[in-house]
Amino acid sequence: MALTPARTMPGVLELLPLDQIAFQRMLDVIRRNYERFGFLAVETPVIEYADVLLTKTGGETERQVYFVQSTGALEQGEKPDLALRFDLTVPLARYVAEHERDLSFPFRRYQMQKVYRGERAQRGRFREFYQCDIDVIGKDTLSVRYDAEVPAVIYSVFRELDIGPFTIQLNNRKLMRGYFESLGIVDGEQQMLVLREVDKLDKRGADAVQATLTGETFGLAADVVQKILAFVQVRSTSLQDAFDKLDALGAGPEAMEQGRSELKEVLGLIHAFGVPQTHYALNLSIARGLDYYTSTVYETTLNDHPQIGSICSGGRYENLAGQYTKSHLPGVGISIGLTRLYWQLRDAGLIDTAKSTVDVLVTQMDEAQLPAYLALASELRGAGIATEVVLEGGKLGKQFKYADRAGIRFVVVLGEEEIAKGVVTVKDLRREDQFEVARSELVKTLRVELEQAAAMG
Repeated sequence: MALTPARTMPGVLELLPLDQIAFQRMLDVIRRNYERFGFLAVETPVIEYADVLLTKTGGETERQVYFVQSTGALEQGEKPDLALRFDLTVPLARYVAEHERDLSFPFRRYQMQKVYRGERAQRGRFREFYQCDIDVIGKDTLSVRYDAEVPAVIYSVFRELDIGPFTIQLNNRKLMRGYFESLGIVDGEQQMLVLREVDKLDKRGADAVQATLTGETFGLAADVVQKILAFVQVRSTSLQDAFDKLDALGAGPEAMEQGRSELKEVLGLIHAFGVPQTHYALNLSIARGLDYYTSTVYETTLNDHPQIGSICSGGRYENLAGQYTKSHLPGVGISIGLTRLYWQLRDAGLIDTAKSTVDVLVTQMDEAQLPAYLALASELRGAGIATEVVLEGGKLGKQFKYADRAGIRFVVVLGEEEIAKGVVTVKDLRREDQFEVARSELVKTLRVELEQAAAMG
């Protein structure tokens, strides 16, 4: 019988154990920081009703959706009415609408789960990937102060991830649309098209954006495009500089004034939340491509690796669940696409494989002494030391080699001689050193060794 080739489909990230540990630790850091800020864990099903996910038919999203159908339904020729979620925002909208009466508002949730998109197979694009989201949902209203809290969470997460200096960049869509209105671009749909185009400034460059805006599709006057390009190239270097540059824009329509006021309040409060001025800035080109953002928008980038692009993004929206409920549910949130971020960081050499989560390997010198080895391992585990026992014996050198290859730093030897002396031999494979310790002192000694190893990284 021919063997079926062992293979994975393109667009999935399958890791070896020590890489998986590194990825898992990033998840743990994100979760820990989300919880520190008072966000509550939520999970939604990976499969949703297709008509719930696709509240707007057509478009790019529907072309990327994985539809789901049972074997029985296939046999009956039925069309799929279920689909895999393509993000966590639409399921959140459904969740809040369905459980609205049981939730406390403002509702603060975090969600860290996989999502699925039929991406075209290419380097760094994934069909299955983790998203790590937070959102604050209000009932009827939601203070702009929450827009300032979100960057504080972002700062806390990426400071602990320790992947290099970063900047949280902010803008406000009301400010942008109000400015476009002051230039005579008053149609809402045209404003959105221009907004999406200037959002590509960092990727396409000013010349390409200028050519598009003055071209046949948009047909904007050259002087108008020059003013737009000058506007979207505004950046700040400090909090006061941000205030000065917002004031320097001059007076404008109501939307522009409202956006400027909101942005000033958010920038000032971010500082009050304890985020250093070196880690956030005004960037008037940030628009975010999704139409549902209405005011504050965020993108976070690594200062030394701009080619990676945004590592965390999001913003404010006015009505999360308008497709499912008559209630007005404004909110603000961000998302970290962790699978893509991890892949990019590893590809750039910014993160490496992790150390094993196993602290100690108890070797087997004599099969007759297996109960003693198991008792020793139980004692170590009871003290909070992750321990593996060699259950099949073999040459001691082979057991050491196994520990080294598996990334286990400390190996414990309890042979006939050690038992007679009431000691245990501990070998540190990292330092290529070994020592004897009294059996009664083993737990205490290993704890010290592990603390020192952790401190040294």
